[in-house]
Amino acid sequence: MEPNLNILICPLEWGLGHAARMIPVARKLKARGHNILIASGNDHLDFLRKELPGMAFLEFPGFSPAYSRILPQYLILLFRIPRLIREIVIEHRELDRIIDRYSIDIVISDNRFGLWNKRVKTAYVTHMPRIPFPAPFRFLEFIGIGLHRLIIRKYSLCFIPDLPGEINLSGRLTHSIRLTANTRFIGILSRFTGDNMAAGNTAVSDRDLVILSGPEPQRTIFGNLILEALDKEERKAIVLEGKPGPGKETSRSGNFEFQPHPVETIMKHMIMTGRRIISRSGYTTLMELASLGRSALIIPTPGQTEQEYLALRLASEGWFTTVSQKKLIKGVLPSETATISIPEDFIKQSELLLDKALDELLKNHPDE
Repeated sequence: MEPNLNILICPLEWGLGHAARMIPVARKLKARGHNILIASGNDHLDFLRKELPGMAFLEFPGFSPAYSRILPQYLILLFRIPRLIREIVIEHRELDRIIDRYSIDIVISDNRFGLWNKRVKTAYVTHMPRIPFPAPFRFLEFIGIGLHRLIIRKYSLCFIPDLPGEINLSGRLTHSIRLTANTRFIGILSRFTGDNMAAGNTAVSDRDLVILSGPEPQRTIFGNLILEALDKEERKAIVLEGKPGPGKETSRSGNFEFQPHPVETIMKHMIMTGRRIISRSGYTTLMELASLGRSALIIPTPGQTEQEYLALRLASEGWFTTVSQKKLIKGVLPSETATISIPEDFIKQSELLLDKALDELLKNHPDE
């Protein structure tokens, strides 16, 4: 019998993806009888309060990367390294106080570098032990791999949300490098799987579905380009704005319906019935689409090398269709998307891997 533990879950504030993929983890742990405290910045908390009613929440913001309309993302991150280091030190110190105040037994950090602690068990969640560099600088990737390994080793365990075999989503981000001994694959994470997510009517509608994600200003740039292209095609579309804060309501303009942030059952239905899905190639979005067996037209955020790599790789595998944002500016919008061929045990294997990883995280706790 597992003891009743206090578990702190802290997602990175880089779009809603890092928060969304912690939802199935939080639910699994809650179902086992543990007390879950979710800590992040206010935008993530607005989203998670709606998705995880009944759980406890704490404002605990961390490093929030910035975007630029002009400079590529890797340059912005390079310029902000001093601030990143400062934020790591601050959140590492603050974690000590949170552990004492809330009697925390386990910490799960989704890509927040500073949330390791020697007094409790900690798990670090990442889908890219290899941080991809732009092609001209790929020979320097070993530096990022080495630094990331130093961070990963500070944690009790490292969880990779992917499958360990040849059929996987992350490719060279995780599968072509030597992983640390504390690394475990936990399967794809999707809030749209589980007993509480009945399929319902999945007949395809006559409307496209546009999923906006990521920080500003790229979210707005992307949305404007897509809507302009769809308007030229005289297409009907539902636009999921990814804005879960209070006071936002559904609106309409011409052939477009704008949804600030529907509850997950409605969002799942929209994904299952959308004629064509258009989104960024963020990793969580890809996991959620794959979990439902839906393909999409994916457009990577310019300069975000991870998204650019994933889009090209998964398009080459025939799972998704992709175009660059530059081509969108020229009005190029493919009319058809690929069809994902998901193995029958894809989701089942993910469930088993996650359960096994959580068993290891929870076992041999000092309170047992």
